[in-house]
Amino acid sequence: MLKNYIKTAWRSLARHKIFALINISGLAIGISAALVIYLIVYYDFSFDHFEKDNDRIYRVVTNFNMSGVTYHNRGVIAPMAGAVSKEATGVSEVSAFHQYNEVKVNITADNNIRPLMLKKQRNVIFADAAYFKLVTAYQWLAGSPDVALHEPNKVVITSKSAQLYFPGVKYHDVIGKQIIYNDSVRTTVTGVVNELPQHSDFIFQDFISLATIPTSGLKTNFSYDNWTMTNGSSQLYIKLVPGTTVPQVEKQLASLYKKYSPPPRANGSKYSIVHTLQPLSDVHFNADYGAYDEHTAHKPTLYYLLLVAAFLLALACINFINLSTAQASQRAKEIGIRKTMGSSRAQLIVQFLGETLLLTLIAAAASLLLIPVLLKAFSGFIPAGVSFNLLHQPHLVVFLLLLIVSVSLLSGFYPSWILSNYNPALVLKNQAYANTGKTRKTWIRKTLTVFQFLVAQLFIMGTIIVSKQIHYTLNKDMGFKKDAILSVYTQFYSKQPNLRYVLMDKLKTIPEIEMLSLAGSTPATDGTSSGQVNYKDGKKDIQTDVHFKFGDVNYLKLYHIPLLAGSNVHPSDTVKEAIINETYAHILGFKNVNDAVGKTLLWSGTQKLPIVGVMGDFNQQSLHQAIKPLLFSAAASNSYTIHIALKPQNADGTAWKNALSKIQMEFKAVYPETDFEYDFYDESIARFYQSDMHVSSLLQWATGLSVFISCLGLLGLVIYTTNLRTKEIGIRKVLGASVAHIVSILSADFVKLVVVAFIIASPIAWWATSKWLQNFAYHTNINWWIFLMSGMLMVVIALLTLSFQTVKAAIANPVNSLRSE
Repeated sequence: MLKNYIKTAWRSLARHKIFALINISGLAIGISAALVIYLIVYYDFSFDHFEKDNDRIYRVVTNFNMSGVTYHNRGVIAPMAGAVSKEATGVSEVSAFHQYNEVKVNITADNNIRPLMLKKQRNVIFADAAYFKLVTAYQWLAGSPDVALHEPNKVVITSKSAQLYFPGVKYHDVIGKQIIYNDSVRTTVTGVVNELPQHSDFIFQDFISLATIPTSGLKTNFSYDNWTMTNGSSQLYIKLVPGTTVPQVEKQLASLYKKYSPPPRANGSKYSIVHTLQPLSDVHFNADYGAYDEHTAHKPTLYYLLLVAAFLLALACINFINLSTAQASQRAKEIGIRKTMGSSRAQLIVQFLGETLLLTLIAAAASLLLIPVLLKAFSGFIPAGVSFNLLHQPHLVVFLLLLIVSVSLLSGFYPSWILSNYNPALVLKNQAYANTGKTRKTWIRKTLTVFQFLVAQLFIMGTIIVSKQIHYTLNKDMGFKKDAILSVYTQFYSKQPNLRYVLMDKLKTIPEIEMLSLAGSTPATDGTSSGQVNYKDGKKDIQTDVHFKFGDVNYLKLYHIPLLAGSNVHPSDTVKEAIINETYAHILGFKNVNDAVGKTLLWSGTQKLPIVGVMGDFNQQSLHQAIKPLLFSAAASNSYTIHIALKPQNADGTAWKNALSKIQMEFKAVYPETDFEYDFYDESIARFYQSDMHVSSLLQWATGLSVFISCLGLLGLVIYTTNLRTKEIGIRKVLGASVAHIVSILSADFVKLVVVAFIIASPIAWWATSKWLQNFAYHTNINWWIFLMSGMLMVVIALLTLSFQTVKAAIANPVNSLRSE
């Protein structure tokens, strides 16, 4: 019986090659897209599940509320960890660590150990022994967690770091070796641990004992004892005792902050700091606070991906259903004979489902060949850890099998139910549809076709609006100049910090350079530096979280940031005076920005800071974020980046290339052991919107695939329709109908379906894109022409698809179509 089913199924596919090819192509695309999306979603949702009691582990984060606007920081006030450890109840583990990224690592020669110097090593942290009590999945290969990090100048490294620093040395022999970080932090290896076994946001490789910070002169860098500064690198994790609730602990955090922080300012202040608990399961998905490998997944995007996969599979299944039911009359006699010979309806259903399963298996095999292509096409969107290997991914095999079964049932059940329901007596009398009207009841096929083009048009409209927003973000005036500006980074942890001034003097002699500025960060950056600043005028005390920028007197000129009132800052090694932005001036209550000049701010709780000027507003981050209150000051001690404005490019396009070559030569003359690194500022701005560009790329692919699958189904239906109406077409031509008239008759019904889909899709697309644009503080408009253009584009694509068959049928010789009469 099974052999007969397989043979019959194969013969059926062979008899209808074109329809089989259309179905296989659509299903292969849908299945391969679903598999790729499954790999992405599975990867992101698998983070940190291995950790014991992960539902009781939380990261303490900080939220600043200023005038009703909340700002997020994944760090905490550094001394908060000690206070929680000593005074908080309901907490079983408290682990504090500080990130120490882009670190220079030196390994000195020792017996058989070769000297090694590595620049900008990432994933180095200062941690205490509690870290390994909280994250217990590490396997200790050498050393003991009980004593490894108790004393200053000790370090635990992972097996990966051990193999990099001490190649060929056994892990136990690594104990006692010396590692020097940034030429100043000398440590002794006291432990070696294995890599974490699964996907995790705890990506750290070197763990320097936390007690090293107060003994190595780094207390100021990490605001180690400062209850007024929140440092994003200062991390605090806790594990709750079973039965302890999050509100109970958050209440204690508020009490500790109130107890140890400076007294809050009164009289109308709208500024507050709130410490909250972020679940470990949220760390990988919350961009407000971020993860440590700079890859945070976006849950809504993952759900959208699943929706895209479901849509693509649904479109492919609809193709199968439409073509199968459309061909029903061609298999009517076969079904009648089988029923007459004793086949039950159940057996016929199994037979037709078997045909669907065979077709789906072929499509699944083809999809496995497509997956590497799709992974490469989506390489900019897919996380680096996503891979495809059936032999080492049993969960993928299980998913593929479930997918094959599901697609087979979804595609095959309805057609098999319809086909197996024929009355054998009527079929054999060639009256299968007599008195039933089933040949004319095509509303199901029409509904499914409308759904196909509805999905395709939603993707087209979404793609156009997302692309329009990205164009808007890249071209909007952000309040500063961003073209022909590059940043060159000097050594922050240098024993000779004055070398940056030597480099500045050398760069001034390069004729292709228009202006230089020694400063901190560029006007708009991914990260921010902020702190609490007070303003008191005798009547009110306004306490605000303010963003800080530092630079010399050329900074505002170089970036073309206008000075609206007052004067520029004077050169200084430390913060002595301030220029504030227009937003901050309005927050302080000044309608006329000139009135803010001469007023005094309270900096770091005690230092008086006169306002010498007010500058124009500019975006300090991407357009996702609103403009924040900002303070600019000259502080050479915080300025390690050289900002370079180049003169306009010459006619042959070589000026900038020559300038870069000269800048690099001068840089290496001053910093011979440091890598020359630079960024063009307009490219840095573009990187702000990488995730949005990935969404755009995803939509483009989804649009292309959905349109292709929909058009495949449309082509199949029009082939079937023209074949069914061959004699009608011949008669019309004999009676004088033109080719254009016949083409319009054959195309009209299908074009109507596309128009109906457009009418339904437009309001849905408007609502969905409006919701997406709410992620931007500044965004483009949704214009009516976008929807009209999308609809017209879909009509043109449908007409082109229809024309392949309708024109062929219309120009055919009517003698051939009428000869059988």
